[in-house]
Amino acid sequence: MTERRLPAPVICVDGPSGSGKGSLATALAERLGWRYLDSGALYRVIGVVALDRGVATDDESALVGLAKSLDIELTGGRIRADGLDLTERVRDEAVGAAASEAARHPQVRQAILAEQRRAAESPDGGSSGLVADGRDMGTVVFPGAELKIFLDASAEERAQRRYKQLRNKGITVNLRSVLANIRDRDARDEGRAVSPLQPASDAVIIDSTHMTIADVLRQALALVRERGLA
Repeated sequence: MTERRLPAPVICVDGPSGSGKGSLATALAERLGWRYLDSGALYRVIGVVALDRGVATDDESALVGLAKSLDIELTGGRIRADGLDLTERVRDEAVGAAASEAARHPQVRQAILAEQRRAAESPDGGSSGLVADGRDMGTVVFPGAELKIFLDASAEERAQRRYKQLRNKGITVNLRSVLANIRDRDARDEGRAVSPLQPASDAVIIDSTHMTIADVLRQALALVRERGLA
């Protein structure tokens, strides 16, 4: 794959659902003073709107239409589509499943790709970098990134984390069903024909199964310093 010249330094954090990549990417962006891209939020917005409008997740053409027509904003930690705040709704389990289904379609991914790459362009023309988290940031979206991290963890550990997160929100949930959802999501993400979930050939793999987010952040910051990015 031909690497694109990036307008600013980029750190990619890829990995499966529940691995902690969002927490790591957010913490890195804050520590470095860089911008942050939650690429999965773009697909989750498509998932929310598809569910609300009764668009089937196997209707690639309709989903592409949504991806191209929606005005999506990811600013200040809020997620909006056509002015509607969807920040809380995009974390729903059903939305995550719909987003994963939508992301299987090549044309949907292509429609989202330009939006993702645009995030590397500083709005004020400055040189601050970007920390992007997702599943194909290092393999497809930013293959020329200065640092690529693939954050992993066992399915059981990721299910436990998600279970605790939902319980803390007051949501009644069954651990067995959470684990089943995690494994189904992994199978979809790893098995799709386009941009399957996998580490980039030059990614540093970190297994967070027995690590705290502080441990993971320390290891990531060491890599950042090693690459001369901070």
